[in-house]
Amino acid sequence: MRILLATDGSASAGLAVDLVAGIPWPEGSTVRVVSVIATGAGPYGGPWLAVAVLQAESLARELRQTAENDVEEARSRLARPGLAVLTEVIQGRPATAIVNAAQAFDADVLVVGSRGHGTIGSMLLGSVSAEVIDHATVPVLVARGRTMNRVILAWDGSRCARAAGDLICAWPIFAASCVRVVSAADVEPPWWTGFPTESSPRLLPVYADAANAARREFDELTREMTARLTSAGLTAEADRRDGDAATELLAAASAWKADLIVMGTRGRTGLTRLVLGSVARNVVHHAPCSVLITRGPAGQQ
Repeated sequence: MRILLATDGSASAGLAVDLVAGIPWPEGSTVRVVSVIATGAGPYGGPWLAVAVLQAESLARELRQTAENDVEEARSRLARPGLAVLTEVIQGRPATAIVNAAQAFDADVLVVGSRGHGTIGSMLLGSVSAEVIDHATVPVLVARGRTMNRVILAWDGSRCARAAGDLICAWPIFAASCVRVVSAADVEPPWWTGFPTESSPRLLPVYADAANAARREFDELTREMTARLTSAGLTAEADRRDGDAATELLAAASAWKADLIVMGTRGRTGLTRLVLGSVARNVVHHAPCSVLITRGPAGQQ
């Protein structure tokens, strides 16, 4: 496999390095570690612009040395037999440079840190990581932990979700993982019905029938995917829930103490931009664990 790992020397980037170091990549895999020196006004702007301009050459050397130290430290932590580790310091707009590097490297997966801060902030993305996820055309792994033993597959039967399921079946790094297939049937009454709860005595019979049909459909979908994973030699179990998909995925991850959520998202084209669907965005921003996002073809559901 070919892995593009972005680092900036931060604590969250260090967590990404640790995660990549602990994954049982197939023999002959290659990790390319990149660090980006931001170009333009970023490193030199602000209230100290005049001083920065005068010392631009010195600052540029310091930035490059720091970046080289970051990738070298990552290389030393990743080095092991059977895994080639390459390093590169590149210049550019960070998110754009990282996405372009992954494409040029023909990466199978792009790994970034979450850049969160603090008890609540640790569940939120930094701006660079968020933009990388929006624009990347390869699967993106957002690291928030050091292991991938307990894996949740977000499942709704769509082609995008199937792409995520295919990835789990195909990638040997999941061979020893326990996979929980989580799907959520949203059976809450629509706001326009005027019924506050499903148990309301005035609930329309047609809605009750539709809700039960949705439960049966998601039960069957979840059983089918669990059986497929089991047939592929993985340890898998089903967890069908009622409610909003993002809310239930986050709740399942927290309750089960998951290490990773794997989910697909539709690729929406807008000029040169690919934008996550709302469920994927909510999960990747607020998950208490690592998240692996893979895209289906543009416009697919």
